[in-house]
Amino acid sequence: MSTGKINVSVENIFPLIKKFLYSDHEIFLRELVSNATDATLKLKHLTSIGEAKVDYGSPRIEVKIDKEGKKLHIIDQGLGMTADEVEKYINQVAFSGAEEFLEKYKDSAKDSGIIGHFGLGFYSAFMVASKVEIITKSYKDEPAAHWTCDGSPEFTLEAADKTDRGTEIILHIAEDSLEFLEEFKIRELLTKYNKFMPIPIKFGTKQQALPKPEDAPEDYKTEYEEVDNIINNPTPAWTKQPVDLTDEDYKNFYRELYPMQFEEPLFNIHLNVDYPFNLTGILYFPKMSSDMQMQKDKIQLYQNQVFVTDNVEGIVPEFLVMLKGVIDSPDIPLNVSRSYLQADGNVKKISNYITRKVADKLKSLFNENRDDFEKKWNDIKIVLEYGMLSEPKFYEKAGDFVLYPTVDDKYYTLAELKEAITANQTDKNGKLVVLYASNKETQHSYIDIAKEKGYEVLLLDSPIVSHLIQKLEQDNENMTFTRVDSDHIDKLIQKEDAQISKLSEDESSKLKTVLEELVPKATYTVQLEPMDSAMAPFMITQPEFMRRMKEMGQTGGGGMFGMGNFPEMYNLVVNTNSELAATILHTDDKSTQERLVKQALDLAKISQGLLKGEELTAFVKRSFELIK
Repeated sequence: MSTGKINVSVENIFPLIKKFLYSDHEIFLRELVSNATDATLKLKHLTSIGEAKVDYGSPRIEVKIDKEGKKLHIIDQGLGMTADEVEKYINQVAFSGAEEFLEKYKDSAKDSGIIGHFGLGFYSAFMVASKVEIITKSYKDEPAAHWTCDGSPEFTLEAADKTDRGTEIILHIAEDSLEFLEEFKIRELLTKYNKFMPIPIKFGTKQQALPKPEDAPEDYKTEYEEVDNIINNPTPAWTKQPVDLTDEDYKNFYRELYPMQFEEPLFNIHLNVDYPFNLTGILYFPKMSSDMQMQKDKIQLYQNQVFVTDNVEGIVPEFLVMLKGVIDSPDIPLNVSRSYLQADGNVKKISNYITRKVADKLKSLFNENRDDFEKKWNDIKIVLEYGMLSEPKFYEKAGDFVLYPTVDDKYYTLAELKEAITANQTDKNGKLVVLYASNKETQHSYIDIAKEKGYEVLLLDSPIVSHLIQKLEQDNENMTFTRVDSDHIDKLIQKEDAQISKLSEDESSKLKTVLEELVPKATYTVQLEPMDSAMAPFMITQPEFMRRMKEMGQTGGGGMFGMGNFPEMYNLVVNTNSELAATILHTDDKSTQERLVKQALDLAKISQGLLKGEELTAFVKRSFELIK
């Protein structure tokens, strides 16, 4: 038996581990199971190259609770350690056995999947244990060793009578951590962190139905047997090649990741790259809501099949954090507890790769089955439009597959749209004018007017559309976007068949004076326009620039893009060729004149959804009086 002091570079590392090194105590189990996995994979590699003359077999990791003894056991059938190796890897805390192993076998072990930090990772056990024991026997023909430490720098190391290969870690759970003796808690942690570890993990047993005998009677009752409960899937879909997976395999894996998600994903993107970094994964496009905040933190980050975090900002481009799925990379740099991402050039390369891969997949889906892509457009557009705004590399590729739907359910790419409107949608400067609606219902009358003139009207109704069209205008100088109820629509509509006003200059001037006295100046600017007499006598439009800036300020609650608040400003466009305009002009009775203007203004406000509260109540009462 030997005794000694653990070689650490601080007076006492254990308080440091407990308080500062790890952000969440529950990850001790992740670290210990990861170490057990490493020990098993190391043995697999050594047997494969003939360096370990033992039978690898079908090893697994077992986690056991001894509630009465207040102990938690983690048992593997891996490499094991000699007493000298325990001294080296356990007592010299800062040394990483995984790193040394990978350096020694750097050529042959490149794809071994070894992940652990046998050293600091092991010491996370002291966050929940008052004493830790290691009973281990190496695959080499050497005696087993038994190491014990009570959380102080002192340890004991003596021979053990263990005869089978591998390591057993025994945690004597501290009084303030007794929750880790509960079966549901351990099951929860194993499912969270180790669900896809590459070595089978046993935790307890379960009932399994025995096959029904061929000659079983009609009233045969199914018999059951106790079998080991393996709680993980060692070969998840992302570890396989895309050619080996069917659509159903991808859907089944989605259900495995999100058992409470009942809607099927729209499609998936399989990531698989080994140069200049290693990365695998599967991203799923779910049906999107218009609330971009609701979807976040659904992508899980793994490092060699060990769960790290579901906060992938920085690795996954911002516009894709609303997707679901898995990303696994040994090349993503983490701090010592594997809990947080560290700044590194590889992270940006990975983000750029994911952006490119997603764009290529979208282009492929569009080219292979455009009809199906169009059907899914409304469910994915918010992600793609946000990607165009936030990722220049994605924007460069987006022209090949981003769609611009019309109110009549036609779909154009930007190039197709330019071609479709070239003939008759230009302003006096020769710019292409793209008319769009943000709400088919509330802007119905304006859409009708535009369609009567033969114009295409897009339906752009996502919450970030103002930002998107501003970018499109910057990059397409000969194109301008105008909402169908904006202050430019009347000018465009009158371009080809401009109407002559039935009112003289003096009459127009007089009418404008009357209207400006009766219409609130702080909110409305009166504009007289000679239009077709069949068109509405009063229309409300909004200055395109001010409306767009206001929408930008409202995007994402307090202003996703940092815009401020803008005042409500509208134009009241009065059709001088309407009968109502003539009636208002030639009515001598001021009260009648006021009533007509008020009623017409309220009707115009209704068409824009601007009449609410007391004003709406007063309008309804006044309308009933007029009917009487």
